[in-house]
Amino acid sequence: MPDPGDRGERRVAWVTGASRGIGRGVAAALGGAGWTVYVTARSTAAARTTGLPGTVEDCAAAVTAAGGLGVPVPCDHRDDTAVTAVAARIAAAHGRLDLLVNNAWGGYERLAAGAWDEWNAPMWQQPVELFDAMFASGVRAHYVALARSAPLLIAAPGSLAVTVSMAIPGSGQHAGAPGAPSAPGAPGGPAYAMAKAADDRLAQAAAAQLREHRVASVAVHPGWVRTETVLRYAEHLDLNGSQSPAGVGRAITALAADPQLMTLTGRALAVAELASRYGIDVTA
Repeated sequence: MPDPGDRGERRVAWVTGASRGIGRGVAAALGGAGWTVYVTARSTAAARTTGLPGTVEDCAAAVTAAGGLGVPVPCDHRDDTAVTAVAARIAAAHGRLDLLVNNAWGGYERLAAGAWDEWNAPMWQQPVELFDAMFASGVRAHYVALARSAPLLIAAPGSLAVTVSMAIPGSGQHAGAPGAPSAPGAPGGPAYAMAKAADDRLAQAAAAQLREHRVASVAVHPGWVRTETVLRYAEHLDLNGSQSPAGVGRAITALAADPQLMTLTGRALAVAELASRYGIDVTA
């Protein structure tokens, strides 16, 4: 059965890891701007992956309720065949992709299950599986989705690939002005810092190859975002001035509509920087 929608009236986005958190916030914001949004994640109405709320069906319904068109697609982003099938489905229905938001991320599963002390332990007390999950289910998943999406992005000059990352103080990563990291603390330790640095380099290297096709590639660095997992540990965190998933979504939606988008390609952009650039409140 072909996907609903059309080929020309709505811009088309693919948001990975969108059953909850930042992904859901981005998808819903795009819906509010009238986009068709393909929503992928492992959590479905039939099979939830954690005890946290949220499914691809819920998110797609929120996109449609906001004024867009949400298309839920269950997808394990560790499965290359499944990711390739999503790209093929978008190609068959639309022939292009205007925005990829690489947000799916591995390594949070143990934290979501309550492993706060482990998450904040020194690296020699953390399981190596934490590193493996971040790179296999995070960085590698982002690489595969971007590689499979590239021909569709190239078919839509002026399109954008966003890699959701984070600046880790002390790691050498800086979004926006030098010396201005976008989030406090160094959660997850060296494994997390390495994975996020790799994400930034992916966005930068992809930008170099996509520029001639008028496709922009950026990393976006949220600050503390009030996701379901973060709120679970609110007592341990200072969330004053923190961002909402919807606020991050509004920032990325505005970025995708920026007529000067190509001047930003290859950069790591703090959500706070985008909020200032577009006059958006990302805390609400």
